[in-house]
Amino acid sequence: METIATLFSIMPFPEIDPVLVSIGPLQIHWYGLAYVAGILIGWQYARRLARNTALWRNGSQAVTEAQLDDFLLWVAAGIVGGGRIGYILFYDLQSVIANPIRALEIWNGGMSFHGGLIGTMIAMILFAKRNRIAVWSLFDIVAAVVPIGLFFGRVANFINAELWGRLSSAPWAVVFPTGGPFARHPSQLYEAALEGLVLLTVLAVMIYYRHALKTPGLVCGIFVTGYGLARIFVEFFREPDAQLGYLLGGWLTMGMLLSVPMVMIGLWAILRARRATAATA
Repeated sequence: METIATLFSIMPFPEIDPVLVSIGPLQIHWYGLAYVAGILIGWQYARRLARNTALWRNGSQAVTEAQLDDFLLWVAAGIVGGGRIGYILFYDLQSVIANPIRALEIWNGGMSFHGGLIGTMIAMILFAKRNRIAVWSLFDIVAAVVPIGLFFGRVANFINAELWGRLSSAPWAVVFPTGGPFARHPSQLYEAALEGLVLLTVLAVMIYYRHALKTPGLVCGIFVTGYGLARIFVEFFREPDAQLGYLLGGWLTMGMLLSVPMVMIGLWAILRARRATAATA
C-alpha cells in the first residue's frame, strides 16, 4: 500500500504546451522545432569539424563545407523519411494496413530512430558516391553530430508527454498526463542524457584528443555501439509501445531487439577501421 501511495504522490508533469507558437491555422510544435534545431546545430558542428584540417588524416579534409551544405537536404530527407517508414514497419504496421492514411499522421505514432538511421545511411551512401567522398569519413562526421539531434528529440518527447517510462517510486518520477495516475520514469530524459549529452561528449573527446577522424569508420563505430548500449539500458526503464508490448519474458522490447545488432555492427566497424588504418600505415 505504501508503494501504491508513493506512486500516486510523486512529481506531476510540468504544464508545457506541445505547441510552441500558433499563428492562425499554423502551429509550430516543439517536436518539429527539435528536428530543425538538431539538424541546423549539427550542420554547423559538422562544418567546424570539416574545416579543421588538423583532425583529418594527412591534414586533408575528407569532406568540404560546401559539400556539407549540399548534404543538408539529403540528410533531412533521410531522417524524416526513414524515421517515419521505420516507425510504420517496426511498430505500427497492422494499424497502417487497416488505415493507410495513418501513414501520413506523423503526430499519431511518430518516428523511429532505427528507421531514421537507415534512411540517413542510404542518403550518405548515395551522396558520397555522387560527390566522390570517402563514405566512411562521411559516416564519421555525421555520426559525430547525431547526438545533438537525439538530445533535442528526446527532450521534445518529454514535452509531448510521450514515450514515457515504466512505473517508478523514484523521487524524480513524473505523473504524465497521458500515462495514467501513476508516477513513471522520465525515460525520455534518460535517453536525452545518455544518447545525447554523454555520447556527444565521448565522440568529441575521441575526435579532439584521440584524433579518431584519422581512422575512417572509428567514430561511426563508436557512435553505433554507444547508442545501441544506451538504448538497451534505457529500455529497462521505458514502457514498451502499447501495440507491441513485451516481445518475450516480460522484459524484451522491440527497442532492445533492434539495438542488439547495432552493438554488433558498431564493434565490427571499430575493428574494421583499426585494421584498415594499420594496413595502410
